Amino acid sequence: MEVLTGVFSAFGLSASAGLNAYIPLLVVALTARYTDLIKLYQPWDTLTNGWIIGLLLILLVIEIFADKVPAINHINDVIQTIVRPVAGAIVFAASAQVFSELHPVLAMGSGILVAGSVHAAKSVAVRPVVTATTGGTGNIAVSTIEDVTATVTSIIAIVIPLLFLLIALVIGVWIIYKLWTKNNRQREEV
Repeated sequence: MEVLTGVFSAFGLSASAGLNAYIPLLVVALTARYTDLIKLYQPWDTLTNGWIIGLLLILLVIEIFADKVPAINHINDVIQTIVRPVAGAIVFAASAQVFSELHPVLAMGSGILVAGSVHAAKSVAVRPVVTATTGGTGNIAVSTIEDVTATVTSIIAIVIPLLFLLIALVIGVWIIYKLWTKNNRQREEV
């Protein structure tokens, strides 16, 4: 059961890395340093170093502000196209404690795919629509929602990983339902 909850936790953390690379890294680092909820093994225990936590805080502040400024947020998304999947790989491998259960390449590849997919959906599908429909003014609200979602998802993924699975299933069913009803309405119109 511990391996299963570790994998659920890893998926949740890597998904939130697709929204903001530094929030799940910081949540994992602080949780591992100050609680017993996560035990990081080498080399991932380096995340609990005070200097690394300080660096993550600085990078988080830069990311939060860069993502709120209309022209800079697009440049930030280009940079984050590399950073977020890498962060997803790190939190997936570190939090799942997979080095004894799963091959490291598979673990890191999973983290890259999850974080990269979330980032791609955000930066290719969501953000351009928000920018086009609001003239960029909606980006601040959307970015704030993304940061809050990344924080809550990271905490839930650590504290209650099975709840993350349930939430992911509910969201998945809701998306499928919305697509199905939209498709049926389009068929009725034809």
